[in-house]
Amino acid sequence: MKTFILVILLCSISAYSLAQEVKGADDIKGLAVGTRAPLFTALDANSKAFSLETSLKEGPVVMIFYRGYWCPVCNKHLAAIQDSLKQIEAKGATVIAISPEKPEYLDEMAEKSGAQFHLLYDDGYKIADAYDVNFTPKKTELFIYNTVLGAKLKKTHSDDSQRLPIPATYLIDKEGRISWRQFDPDYKNRSSVKDIIAAIDKL
Repeated sequence: MKTFILVILLCSISAYSLAQEVKGADDIKGLAVGTRAPLFTALDANSKAFSLETSLKEGPVVMIFYRGYWCPVCNKHLAAIQDSLKQIEAKGATVIAISPEKPEYLDEMAEKSGAQFHLLYDDGYKIADAYDVNFTPKKTELFIYNTVLGAKLKKTHSDDSQRLPIPATYLIDKEGRISWRQFDPDYKNRSSVKDIIAAIDKL
């Protein structure tokens, strides 16, 4: 009897913990300017490793979180970044874009947006969690994403949680600190090339 009660208690605690971990977009704050940027290594579409630490030795990094190839706003945003990529790189910066989609789906985003910069796979949502941009969409939103937009999040992501990142942009300086960010829970609001270049000029 005691064993049965203990099992029930542990299950209840686990369920409570999981419920506590579920955060909506409005609950997420993102890492603040001035914070040391968490370092990471991630795979690109060709399963080649990209190291943030190594890249920062060459110059600042513009890091963009995006939801996926199925997102029209993400496509438009990354296409705009690509259109001005040479201007950004002329400032000595490297551009990377991160999503929870597996490497085989990154090519679809490259094709839709024309992106020729690094598109990276956030395996297990580790990077989004480290930068505090990860959230769980509402059921109605998931229906639209999966059914209407064809996201297939359980298939394209590393697990079935169907979490997504706030589409934030971070500028990380050579010292490894976040010097600027664009962060808005409203997925329609994205960083502009003008603001990114202005932020790089202030480094």
